[in-house]
Amino acid sequence: MDIVALILLIIGGLNWGLVGLFDFNLVSFIFGSMSILSRIVYTLVSLGAIWSITFFFRDRILSRYTAEESR
Repeated sequence: MDIVALILLIIGGLNWGLVGLFDFNLVSFIFGSMSILSRIVYTLVSLGAIWSITFFFRDRILSRYTAEESR
């Protein structure tokens, strides 16, 4: 799941980079402006971003768990 979320974030980041630099939306170009397919892509990218928020907390939780386990 982590790799899928990372791939989705890369796709989203590259798309936003193209929008910011060249005013070119690759997702809209491929799937059409706000078509059902483009909305699915945007939704998947946002779910990948939400999942990736957990990356910030994993090290803290794992380090606490292993510290308590070693006592």
